[in-house]
Amino acid sequence: MQQVPVIELDDVSKVYPLPSGDVVALDHLSLRIERGEFVAIMGPSGSGKSTLLNQIGGLDVPTAGTLKITGRNIRRMSDTELTDLRLNAIGYIFQKFNLIPLLSAYENVEYPYILKHRSNDTTGRVSRLLADVGIDRKMAKHKPAELSGGQQQRVSVARALVNDPDILLCDEPTGNLDTKTGGQIMDMLTGLNHQGRTVIIVTHDPSIGERAQRIIRIMDGRLAGT
Repeated sequence: MQQVPVIELDDVSKVYPLPSGDVVALDHLSLRIERGEFVAIMGPSGSGKSTLLNQIGGLDVPTAGTLKITGRNIRRMSDTELTDLRLNAIGYIFQKFNLIPLLSAYENVEYPYILKHRSNDTTGRVSRLLADVGIDRKMAKHKPAELSGGQQQRVSVARALVNDPDILLCDEPTGNLDTKTGGQIMDMLTGLNHQGRTVIIVTHDPSIGERAQRIIRIMDGRLAGT
């Protein structure tokens, strides 16, 4: 029996209607990402990378075509079902960290756990994840502004993992970090991939792309070369 791809796009288009004329962000794009792959999505600014990322993350739905995430067609899902999918199946790691400023590092990681379980973490999972990414108990009490960029990104990795997602979706995860810290974050993501997680990274950086098992190049909303 053939394994169902974790991400599958079949003839997907995304069109944004504007007064000056429609903008075609994705143009009949088809691709498959298998469970456990480490994939880099690369392309110039305006190529459609961000739009593709939003589609894969269930943050937006195609104008036409079929997009399946973990085997489920997102165009047939309600807003509630999409929210549940994002909460349970996908972990997000962003270039600008997107941590909540008023919450401590611990509370930032616990927040999606509370959304899923409707209760605080009493299992120790949040503390274990923070420790796993190098954030000790003292550091976990600090708010994001009191942490370095590298520490904030480590917190965001722990947050992405707290609900045990199948997919890690990373948008320029090292873009705001120095080379050494960026390398440490990439080592962390590589290790998570070796544990069986599907890792998808959007990046401009060729050295980051080289860390992936496969590079998907986007140009003008299509796969480059197609």
